[in-house]
Order: sequence, then structure tokens, then C-alpha cells
Amino acid sequence: MTATSMPPMNSSNDTEAARPLSFRERHASEIRQWRLYAHMFRKSFSSMLGLSLVVVFLLLAAFGPWIVPFPEAASGAINMSSKLLPPNGTYWFGTDEMGADIFSRVIIGARTSLWIGVVITGIAALIGVPLGILAGYRGGWVRAVIMRVTELFLAVPGLALALAIVAALGPGITNCVLALSIVWWPGYVRLVEAKTLSIKEELFIESARSIGARTPWILWHHILPNCLSPIIVKMSMDMGMAILSAASLGFIGLGAQPPSPEWGAMISVARTYMPDWWWYSLFPGAAIFLTVLGFNLLGDGLRDILDPRSRDR
Repeated sequence: MTATSMPPMNSSNDTEAARPLSFRERHASEIRQWRLYAHMFRKSFSSMLGLSLVVVFLLLAAFGPWIVPFPEAASGAINMSSKLLPPNGTYWFGTDEMGADIFSRVIIGARTSLWIGVVITGIAALIGVPLGILAGYRGGWVRAVIMRVTELFLAVPGLALALAIVAALGPGITNCVLALSIVWWPGYVRLVEAKTLSIKEELFIESARSIGARTPWILWHHILPNCLSPIIVKMSMDMGMAILSAASLGFIGLGAQPPSPEWGAMISVARTYMPDWWWYSLFPGAAIFLTVLGFNLLGDGLRDILDPRSRDR
């Protein structure tokens, strides 16, 4: 008697696994993945705290000039009859040496700080990301030149180099932002170059090359999307640090100039009134602290989601 050969039990499953996913199935898979990310994010108290602080900061930057009680305080209005009043029912954060409402100036200053953070991180990413991808993918003398220039910038402390640039260009918020943008891009080059070096040897890159894909297509469709996760995390953290650095330059008189409602410039003037008129410097300082804390906590939360290896550690 001959044994009857039976078909393997999992042949249908293998066929299903080999079948390419339809557009609807891919869409449903992406929705499930984003729901998983949102669930993981909601479970972290620090991440939710950071998100809440950032959302409040963005709302204040967007609607601040229309919700403050004394919008003219941001333009240098003088009211000497209300000079250096402590916090009260009318002036929630007190007043400054010109009688301007500190609450209004702090809230309106959020827009200035947001502009500073976005411009600095945006310019740094626009410069650093392409250079990092080019250095990591091309290698050879191209990588050597880009990385040597990058290391030259990294050899000098960023804030010291920014001070020298602002001193040469002259004080002002525009020159401050320009100087910080110039010294901020090397960090993106190092990050993206290292990520590109690890990606370009993957099998899907070799497959793209084997079917004749051109280098720009590979960089745009394969290299850049796989570098987005660390770039997003770095930009979220750099927002807070850029605001803090601009406030530092404003504090020493090289950034925004009075009566501009910039937090660092406000603290620079307020330090001469310490400790008797403590509210003058307390509330701008608290605004800087909460904003930087929010972006740092948000960046940590995004890193835990987008980089599973850091979550496992």
C-alpha cells in the first residue's frame, strides 16, 4: 500500500503571507501603528506634560496679542503712575519700570520666542540634513571635506562662536538668530551622516541600485524617510535649546533690544531691580523654564516612540 501524499497544512497561509498588501490593508496597518504610538505616548506622564506645555506655548504664540489685557505694553507704552507695582488683580504679573504690564509682555513674547526657535532649527536642518546625507552616502573625499568643516565648527563652543558673530554683525534679534543658525547646523550633519552610513548598506538600498534607481531617487525615497525619526526628535529638543540660547544672548544685550518683549531681554533689564522687585524677572524666567522643559519632555517622548532601542534601554 502506498502512502498518499498530503499537501502541507500551511500552504494557504504562506500564500496569504506572500501576497502583497492592498492599499486599504496598508492604510489600516498604518492606522493601527499610529494608534499604538498614541497609546504609548498617553501612558507616559512626562510626555503628556511636555505636550501640554508645548500646546499652551503654541496657543499663546498664536493668540497672545488678542487675549492680553494691555497689548500696548509690548510696544513700549509708558505709564509711570503704575511703575513697579507688585502682582494684583489688574496687573497679574506686576509692572516694570515703565509701568508696562509684565503679563502682557510675557504672553506676547511667546510669539517672538516661537519665531526664534522655528527659524534657528529650520535653517540648521535645511543646511545640516542634506550635507549629512551627502556625506554618509557618497563617502570618499566628499565625506572627508564635509566632516572636516563640521568638526571645525564643533571644535568651537557654539555660544562663544555665536557671540563672536553677533559682536561682528551688531546686536539685534535678527543677527542673533542668524548667528545661532550658523552654529547650529553641525549637529544635524553628525546625526544624519551616522544614520545614512548604517542605512545605505541595507538590502533594500542594494535592491534599488540593482534595478537601476538613480541616486537622487534613492536619497529622497529611501535614505531621507529612514532618517526622519532622529531628525524629528532632535528638532523638538532643539526648539527649546534655541529659545534658551537666544534668551542668553538677549540677557547680555546682544539679542533682542528693549522694548522688544523678548524674555531674555526682559530678564536683562529686571536683574537691576532684584531682589526688591522680584516679580519683574520671575515671570519671564518661568516662561523660559516651562517652554524649554516642555520641548525637552516632548522630545524624550517622541524618542521613546520612534526609537524602540532607546525605549528598551
